[in-house]
Amino acid sequence: MTESTKTEVGSYFISNYPPFSQWSKEAVSEIEAAMAAPPADTPLGLYLHLPFCRKRCKFCYFKVFTDKNAKEVERYLAALSKEIELVSQLPVMGDRPFRFVYFGGGTPSYLSSRQLHRLVDRLRANIDWSKAEEVTFECEPGTLSEAKVGTLKEIGVTRLSLGVEHFDDAILRDNGRAHESMEIDRAWPWIKAAQFDNVNIDLIAGMKGDTTEKWEATVQRAIELDPDCVTIYQMELPFNTVISQGVLAGEESPIASWEQKREWVSWAFDKLAEAGYETSSAYTMVKPGVKFSYRDNLWRGSDLLATGIASFGHASGVHYQNLPEWEQYLGKLEAGELPLGRALTITAHQALVREMVLQLKKGWLEAGYFREKFGVDIIDHWRDQWTGHRDEGLLGFTDERVELTRDGLLRVDSLLPVFFEPEHQNVRYT
Repeated sequence: MTESTKTEVGSYFISNYPPFSQWSKEAVSEIEAAMAAPPADTPLGLYLHLPFCRKRCKFCYFKVFTDKNAKEVERYLAALSKEIELVSQLPVMGDRPFRFVYFGGGTPSYLSSRQLHRLVDRLRANIDWSKAEEVTFECEPGTLSEAKVGTLKEIGVTRLSLGVEHFDDAILRDNGRAHESMEIDRAWPWIKAAQFDNVNIDLIAGMKGDTTEKWEATVQRAIELDPDCVTIYQMELPFNTVISQGVLAGEESPIASWEQKREWVSWAFDKLAEAGYETSSAYTMVKPGVKFSYRDNLWRGSDLLATGIASFGHASGVHYQNLPEWEQYLGKLEAGELPLGRALTITAHQALVREMVLQLKKGWLEAGYFREKFGVDIIDHWRDQWTGHRDEGLLGFTDERVELTRDGLLRVDSLLPVFFEPEHQNVRYT
């Protein structure tokens, strides 16, 4: 992938392989067959998509709704509960406990305490996550109250992820965020008092209107809050965002250049390291000993049963996505059917590529892991690609280990497509 200076429209962040654009509705029968068969011996996770938000951010590309009334929200929650019921009866579940559970969105914390309790009661009638090593719940600061934070603790959330993005109010407004900094400050004491096992703060470098002074102030403020984990994304412009529409219509891209974003993230990583954090991936700095089960299991090929509209999952080597339209998704479940929309059965080699490129995002790879699991020497198989990246100063490697430099870590997504199969190297990712 050639990386231009300017942040233009297009997907940069790589979260799966093969690309989503290769999945098809014709392959839905393949995920149905996989779900109807006993599982492989692999960890199991659960994703629940709650697609409601107070506002759509100008950089958002997720399936979210900002116009649903209470009756429509309840209809969705009933359908999601039905989906969990159907999933719980599938042979692919086996006797496996959920290793991890992830409530994503949208804004899961958009729901009231009452709605959350009712939803979880319905879910627990069919599934059990008491043995999960991690239950993550995404939150937007302005949707939180002291009572709701208490509810999250009561329903078993162990990892709370707070979508801060920035602490400058003008930047938050210009990028369409629903909250402002005062709502972060109001919610933080409630979060700290609840004593979750792990609290993460999300930041985004390079938002519209950002400057070096404002970015450094945001990072310093995040360090002062003392979370367990800080996740920093570099702003990109997928095709279906408000900002992207303007750029495609001829407007100048308002997002910082890739060089500027990498400079800001590198500075942030240095400051977080000075404060006692360790590098966990190209996007995350954590306090010593802090783990991220959802990420680590996904990057090592665990099964993920995905529930909710437009959600992505994979089971027994078949990747799939639920139907993405409101009435399609709800109608299927109200008829007692799973809302499967498209799928792709991946080959053993594609599974290897997927795990390798995702795990490289941690900044290093051990060749022995891949030899043992896939029977392939990744150093020898891709020696030309490793050598090319090494010659550009992006990594170093031996016969047993690959390790990214700081520059390589901060642009890791642009390093990955050279490992894709030839037919996938120049296709649209999403």
